[in-house]
Amino acid sequence: MDISGLAERVTRGERRALARAITLIESGREDHRALATELMEALRKAGRQALRIGLSGTPGVGKSTFIESFGLMLTGRGLKVAVLAVDPSSARSGGSILGDKTRMEQLSRDPGAFIRPSPSQTHLGGVARRTREAVALCEAAGFDVVLIETVGVGQSETVVAEMSDLFVLLLAPAGGDELQGVKRGIMEMADLILVNKADGDLKPAAMRTRSDYAGALRLLRKRPQDPEGFPKALTVSALEEQGLEKAWDEMQALVDWRRETGHFDARRAAQARYWFAEEVRQALLARLERPEARAAMARLSDEVASGATTPARAAQHMLDRHLDQ
Repeated sequence: MDISGLAERVTRGERRALARAITLIESGREDHRALATELMEALRKAGRQALRIGLSGTPGVGKSTFIESFGLMLTGRGLKVAVLAVDPSSARSGGSILGDKTRMEQLSRDPGAFIRPSPSQTHLGGVARRTREAVALCEAAGFDVVLIETVGVGQSETVVAEMSDLFVLLLAPAGGDELQGVKRGIMEMADLILVNKADGDLKPAAMRTRSDYAGALRLLRKRPQDPEGFPKALTVSALEEQGLEKAWDEMQALVDWRRETGHFDARRAAQARYWFAEEVRQALLARLERPEARAAMARLSDEVASGATTPARAAQHMLDRHLDQ
């Protein structure tokens, strides 16, 4: 494979090349991983940056509808928008529906947008392991905004904050005890809470829900990376396209403040350190997937089950023999 040629086509913004590059970095084959590393190193020199926005929300909150309306608003302003939508994978078959292009029919036809659904592959937080590299590919391809949609809300979903500049939590009105159901960790990481479906009969409920979350945010300790008034809770209607411009203005205001104060670059540097450590962890775990390691695991597992050795001693044997290679 001609990696230099592929890198050049990606930087020219060729969509087919971008799609091919994402397929390459998502591959688990060892030879593909080596090529993917070479590709990412070649594209690092492009030096392009996009605004990375992580988006999470409870199932049924209207994430796809919001992304389509929000994305169309941004492309209408002349911005190039990439959407990386992570679909849940089956724990049994490993399969994934990948239906986001169907749900975002208008945006998928917009020449200023690029939508790439990816299977979560059962990784923690529903964020595919290579989503971070896919974000970098979209930046190299010249996109201005990259939206990262995750599977749903849960404590593990906070991993999306480690690859985004802004973390947006999308919620539905009249959620009852949903406020208690949302993990505190996510509330602390959210830069903006958007109460969707603020239209029709649900509008009064949406206003009350926004007020509830605004009050909850005030109870949290102020973060050093936030100006006065952030994080905020707003109401939007993706269906009626109401409140989207206000939400975008608030996102830009927060990013501008962070750039001026140095928090933006500090956040990206901390994320780079995080993903370096994560790559090391994943590489060590990959060694345990080799055939000889799997065979040793099976043998030691039987010994532990029969009482011939202890779990701690068997684990130490595995680490000494297979992680030092």
